[in-house]
Amino acid sequence: MLRFRWMTTLLAFALCADLAGAQTQATWPQKPIRIVVPFAAGGNTDSIARVIAERFTQSLGQAVVVENKVGAGGAIAAEFVAKAPADGYTLMMAAMPVMAVLPVVGKTNFDPLKDFVPISNVGSNPFVMGVHKSVPANTVPEFVAYIRKNPNKFNYASGGSASVSHLSAALFVKRAELDMTHISYKGGAPAVIDLLAGNVQMYFGNFSELYPHLSGGNIRIIGVSSDKRATQLPQVATIAESGFPGFRTVTWNGLMAPAGTPPAVVARLAEAVKEALASEGTHLKFQQMGVDAIGSSPKEFVDTLRADIAIWSEAAKAANLKME
Repeated sequence: MLRFRWMTTLLAFALCADLAGAQTQATWPQKPIRIVVPFAAGGNTDSIARVIAERFTQSLGQAVVVENKVGAGGAIAAEFVAKAPADGYTLMMAAMPVMAVLPVVGKTNFDPLKDFVPISNVGSNPFVMGVHKSVPANTVPEFVAYIRKNPNKFNYASGGSASVSHLSAALFVKRAELDMTHISYKGGAPAVIDLLAGNVQMYFGNFSELYPHLSGGNIRIIGVSSDKRATQLPQVATIAESGFPGFRTVTWNGLMAPAGTPPAVVARLAEAVKEALASEGTHLKFQQMGVDAIGSSPKEFVDTLRADIAIWSEAAKAANLKME
């Protein structure tokens, strides 16, 4: 008799949980939603967030606004969202450097794996390896062979110490066993200018940073750091297939919510991302930004985050950055 009552109680609890989840999914959202962006307006992260916000407004039936919270390399926005109510009304258009790089190169007041629930990896922007035209190399193996024959004679640029461009290049230089000097700039723009001028010989940058300069003839893109070749440059091999298996440094933007957000809400948001990315208009806008649409599941997104934290931890060590 007691066992029967115990089983009945368990069944009642399970039924209540199912009903609560169904009710949450049926009633949410009932008010406007905000997507917090960790960078200033105008960049890729902001642009992606605004495209998604526009689509969400249509599919979810509530206004979705973008709010820029700038500072501390994105940490201010991440900390704000991590402490927000876990009700599905405050989201973050997370960026890979904030969630996978920042926590491994310095102290943060948030844990990317514990304080957030990944919803969907929205899109990625591969890094590419650009070299000045004076470098007699059209492929990664040719570049490696040339630099090895001329140790300590050439430089690679970055957009700043501990930047993603710095860590990407440092990781490659270490794995390729090259002797090159790192030249740090205050941002990617001046680094690209000096690459074009031939003052530095190599730079790892976003596809959207370097691709527009190919027509000028001063630089070549000889490698892509993503898992697959760039659609716009199908003839350029990935670094992984050029003798460095597993090499992958990709920046991405994905939607996250505070930990504890109801699973039904997370599932609905992930579904809304897929709906948004299925739009031809969204694909066109992403293509113009040099962004590859993804639309992953929450599980796939958290797996990507874990893998990237491991990659960037290795890169930080390769760059001799102090791990705090």
